[in-house]
Amino acid sequence: MNEIERLKEIVHASKNVVFFGGAGVSTESGIPDFRSVDGLYNQKYKHPPERIISHTYYRHYPEEFFEFYKDKMIVTKAQPNTAHLRLAQLEQAGHVKAVITQNIDGLHQMAGSKEVLELHGSIHRNYCERCGKFYDLQHVIDSEGVPKCTCGGTVKPDVVLYEEGLDNHTVQKAIHYIRHAEVLIIGGTSLVVYPAAGMIDYFQGKHLVVINKAATPRDAQADILIQDSIGKVFAEL
Repeated sequence: MNEIERLKEIVHASKNVVFFGGAGVSTESGIPDFRSVDGLYNQKYKHPPERIISHTYYRHYPEEFFEFYKDKMIVTKAQPNTAHLRLAQLEQAGHVKAVITQNIDGLHQMAGSKEVLELHGSIHRNYCERCGKFYDLQHVIDSEGVPKCTCGGTVKPDVVLYEEGLDNHTVQKAIHYIRHAEVLIIGGTSLVVYPAAGMIDYFQGKHLVVINKAATPRDAQADILIQDSIGKVFAEL
């Protein structure tokens, strides 16, 4: 029995699988990641992407921030891939309890997953910083320069920028799911972004599974380690 067959057996025997995913889950939907060879960190801009999508840069240079954000962080044509769709089906079948994601693209919800915890927020939620009014993604896309509210306030995407803290309620909920999971599948993440990567320490269950093309700091602890495309693996589950 190969590792994918073992994983399929484990998943289908469990009613408490939690999936923890990163950028690699969405790259197969055409959304660029930050750290790969072709990722945003290796493209040339006036400033490094980490600086442009930081809280300080957003405050000091909002026009430049939104130019980069709209150009590089929003991919409107992306569709859920096999991994997104299969996770939603496994949730519906009673195997997957929750999806915890570091992605901000909303593709898990688009695929049909119900219990999705977005550690880094979502491009689909945007709020006026002055009055709190909600705006959808289209408002940001259609705005010239800095998106504004009817009250005149700036409309800020509900995404966690560098130098900003994660939402405490989402973090606590994610830790609860990880702590009580029987099977934890880590997929498409290099596990180098903290504090998200540190949440794995709370896992006390039976099977730790790592699916990622490159090596991760958790490979040695994994009960099942699959270094392959996440879409290919989930197509067989």
